[in-house]
Amino acid sequence: MAKAKQAQKTQKMPSFACDYTLLVPVLLLVGIGVAMIYSASCEIALKQFGNEYYFFKKQLIFAGFGIMVMLLIRFFPYRIYRPLTYLFLAAAIILLSAVLVNGVGQTAGGATRWLRLKGVSFQPTEFAKLALIIFMAYSLTKKQDRIEELNIGFLPHVLILSLLSVLIIFQPDFGSIVFMWMLAWFVMFAGRVRILHLAGAFFLVLPVAAYLIANSAYRLKRLLIFLDPWRYPLDEGYQIIHSLMAFGSGGLLGKGFGQGYQKLFYLPAPHTDFIFSVIGEEGGWLWVLIVLILYLIILWRGIGIARSRPDFFGSLLALGITVSIALQAVVNMGVNLSLLPTKGLTLPFLSYGGTSLMINMVLVGILMNIGASRAEK
Repeated sequence: MAKAKQAQKTQKMPSFACDYTLLVPVLLLVGIGVAMIYSASCEIALKQFGNEYYFFKKQLIFAGFGIMVMLLIRFFPYRIYRPLTYLFLAAAIILLSAVLVNGVGQTAGGATRWLRLKGVSFQPTEFAKLALIIFMAYSLTKKQDRIEELNIGFLPHVLILSLLSVLIIFQPDFGSIVFMWMLAWFVMFAGRVRILHLAGAFFLVLPVAAYLIANSAYRLKRLLIFLDPWRYPLDEGYQIIHSLMAFGSGGLLGKGFGQGYQKLFYLPAPHTDFIFSVIGEEGGWLWVLIVLILYLIILWRGIGIARSRPDFFGSLLALGITVSIALQAVVNMGVNLSLLPTKGLTLPFLSYGGTSLMINMVLVGILMNIGASRAEK
């Protein structure tokens, strides 16, 4: 009898054994990212701040703190996010609105996308992605009985997406809007929203996207540059051309760590949006393949966790997290290889930036908890 009670108790307790299949590739990507940020940014940091370790030290602090947060979040039961859904959503809306207030939002590179508190910059759009994933998982789960109805399963989610998009478009950050809509479409599809509604809305959104591109000179030029970057070699096509040159000169094995040429004030933002190009030049296609494999392992493990969950909320939450990381990686790498129009999206775990790294580490922590709780009923 005692053994039976002990076995029953053990079954009810979630297993928090470390998920090395998920943890190891994340830690490897973070480690590669910290090293490559030093290589990509040392000359820029030396010129701007007189300290070649400026970006490296900051990212090292972000990475250390992020790992601790990930391991801590891993112990919080993922079900606690259900009652906190609308609190997360409200916080995202307030933060996105605060960015637009004069004197509150911080402008850099012609865009106002950051809040600065006591010397620390924070990008609310990254938090909005987290809030959106939790909201979509919660709302779609709650409405499963009537999910095929247009005004229940589809319109409420589109309205929330539209609200977030309106706040983000004034920053402006068109790339994040496209990313969030793509992410939401994936989750709604998995959440059993009618294909007819998703497909119909897609054709309705296209004219809106076309209007936003046609009525913005820089967006239109980005599209033209994507089609033919060599037509603007000294203008907006400059960064794409030098990104491709980095990959081409890297060859199979690369030039060696720290030996890259394009990062020396030729390739804009080499430690942020275009760090993948620096990896391609210094590590060659070998390290490009290694990075791809690490992302594929995360994708494979995330899908496995999503499929193993007995509850729909946990399954959708795991899927949303996995798609978010994988989709952002695909978009960034596609831009670096000139396979997609230029977007200001970082490469998860690799690019410089505290907000992006911290949010992604939180997402992995949640995903690890979902995987560790899969034995629960």
